Amino acid sequence: MLVKYLVVGSGLFGSVFAYEAAKRGKQVTVIEKRDHVGGNIYTKEIEGIQVHMYGAHIFHTQSEEIWDYINQFATFNNYINSPIANFNGEIYNLPFNMNTFNKMWGVITPQEAKEKIAQQKLALNLPTVPKNLEQQAESLVGKDVYQKLIKGYTQKQWGQAATDLPAFIIRRLPVRFTYDNNYFNDRFQGIPMGGYTQIINQLLNSDLIDVKTGVDFFNDRDSYQNDPQTKIVYTGMIDRFFDYKFGDLKYRSLNFETEVKDVDNYQGVAVVNYTDEQTPYTRIIEHKHFEFGKGNKGKTVITKEFPQAFHRGDEPYYPINNHRNKQIYDQYVKLAREQCPNVLFGGRLGLYRYYNMDQTIMAALQLVKREFG
Repeated sequence: MLVKYLVVGSGLFGSVFAYEAAKRGKQVTVIEKRDHVGGNIYTKEIEGIQVHMYGAHIFHTQSEEIWDYINQFATFNNYINSPIANFNGEIYNLPFNMNTFNKMWGVITPQEAKEKIAQQKLALNLPTVPKNLEQQAESLVGKDVYQKLIKGYTQKQWGQAATDLPAFIIRRLPVRFTYDNNYFNDRFQGIPMGGYTQIINQLLNSDLIDVKTGVDFFNDRDSYQNDPQTKIVYTGMIDRFFDYKFGDLKYRSLNFETEVKDVDNYQGVAVVNYTDEQTPYTRIIEHKHFEFGKGNKGKTVITKEFPQAFHRGDEPYYPINNHRNKQIYDQYVKLAREQCPNVLFGGRLGLYRYYNMDQTIMAALQLVKREFG
């Protein structure tokens, strides 16, 4: 019997699977509820600038295999992510490093910075086992860094007081006792010149792949699932797939406000985190800096990111991976195995986990291997 594939969602996971299936001679239909392909890595050209319409996406990986894979579809520049933090007009380098500590305390050597943090931790008289995020952060970087660069940002991001958030959210913080502003330690890093949408278009460019945008799986799910010749690769929310039978999985959502500015250079860097509590957004992205100033002269495009509570119908961005949600997700996984042998769940929503782009590709290729050998 001929097996066809219906891929629900044209993000990176679904598009990689579709590409690999078509390479193996399989017929694939990709349906996407948005009016464009690409999922959250979708980029759109505005004023000659590739704008990341759903938040900044910086490709980084330790895997040479994944780096070689993605480089089949675009030429990457050598962009290095070096964000800054703005705390009420005070500017600090991220991730926390010697430049940060020098600006905050005037220390010069790594030993001086370590001693300053140790003094602050001792004065706080913290419990041996941190009970919440605040105590966990203070145990890692002391009071000053926490108060200025973590507390406000984190409370905006999660919509809760830091004392009410579990410690595991920041088990680790990138703290470096070197003068190095490179946010990622990964060996390979960059931005595709010409944006991410070209990558998705190339992945889906096959006579064996039929792409349909503006199509919601749930409007015709019975006909999809009742077709004995079709396997479904579902990259949407797993709880919605099962009509929330065991309850809603929790997320944080985001709202993006993108605007064109009549200046050539608005903030001097691609990413600025606003770490005070009063500023309603968590960060501003200036997209032209991802491609080293390329774009129309005298114009730039910025995006403000506003974290929001998630409700049904909103776009889910960050899974809240606490004990309660893990238990619910595990029930959906068990149900999927028992009732849906012809449905393959994938992506950050189908697998309910936060993936970087390289992890998304890796997970898609692992599914391809399981499916096709």
